[in-house]
Amino acid sequence: MRLLVTGGAGFIGSNFIRYILKKDPDCNVVNLDKLTYAGNLESLKDMEDNQNCRFVHGDITDAELVRGIMEEGIDVVINFAAESHVDRSIEDSFSFVGTNIQGTQVLLDAARKCWRSDNNLFIQISTDEVYGSLGPDGLFVESTDLSPNSPYSASKAGADMMARAYHETYGLPVIVTRCSNNYGFFQFPEKLIPLIITNALEKKELPVYGDGGNVRDWIHVEDHCRAIEILLRKGRPGSVYNIGGNNEWKNIDIVKLITEKMEKILKLESGELTSLIKFVKDRPGHDRRYAIDASKIKNEAGWEPVITFEDGIEKTIRWYINNRQWWTRIKQGEYMDYYDRNYLER
Repeated sequence: MRLLVTGGAGFIGSNFIRYILKKDPDCNVVNLDKLTYAGNLESLKDMEDNQNCRFVHGDITDAELVRGIMEEGIDVVINFAAESHVDRSIEDSFSFVGTNIQGTQVLLDAARKCWRSDNNLFIQISTDEVYGSLGPDGLFVESTDLSPNSPYSASKAGADMMARAYHETYGLPVIVTRCSNNYGFFQFPEKLIPLIITNALEKKELPVYGDGGNVRDWIHVEDHCRAIEILLRKGRPGSVYNIGGNNEWKNIDIVKLITEKMEKILKLESGELTSLIKFVKDRPGHDRRYAIDASKIKNEAGWEPVITFEDGIEKTIRWYINNRQWWTRIKQGEYMDYYDRNYLER
């Protein structure tokens, strides 16, 4: 099997490449990544000598490049490539529309023109954010109306609709997955969990939006990768699958959990890191709650998460403690300018 994995130098994409090559050493992966601020080839350093993994530096909006790769005989496309941070989309939505919608259309069109086999599959990696915000009760199901509330989620919803249109119009074998919040190794430190861990290690303030009461469903990235691999074999083209951890946490409770665990791991005084928590002005259009019903993928494909949050979060904390070199190089330059705008200047 030959896979085109787009955005493979990013957080979830790099974890998936590592996962699939261990699961199926005979498969062949082409990793297409633009290497924007969140793309980091160091996340795949252990794959450098793997002859079945080839990196191509490029943009998914480059139709000629994408068509050339597809003509090499790609069987499966897994589109992780995306501009993916809500705050950045609020600052400037232009790149989100370009990458997330136009880039997805370029990939879909290349697949439509190149594929002739019954063994092909296009997996569009989406997000639960396309559903909008939930009240205190209920869960997102695959038939929930799309109601995105940020430029980021609106662009991902647009990509989902483009994928659906290519299935309905051209019969392209497309699956859309909508996952809840991921955490784990190699996550860019602008996201909540690595931001709190790395700031705590640097004894910096731990910024929390609003009152910290926003609720998210968390899933370990390896459970997400396993779900995608299972859908490669058992997923039904034309379907949407929610992928969730059944693991809801308020943001403030996540932050307190991390600081308390880190105080024990680092043998610090109780409250030493928790005292660094600082509430900052909430971002515009901040969805209050997300929660996923993942019963469809469980019933149809036999998948459910296996990594407990207690175990996963502790391993994640220890990974960031033991891999300072990876994240300290990231937390400088353009990232710090962005960080100052979104946290210190609020």
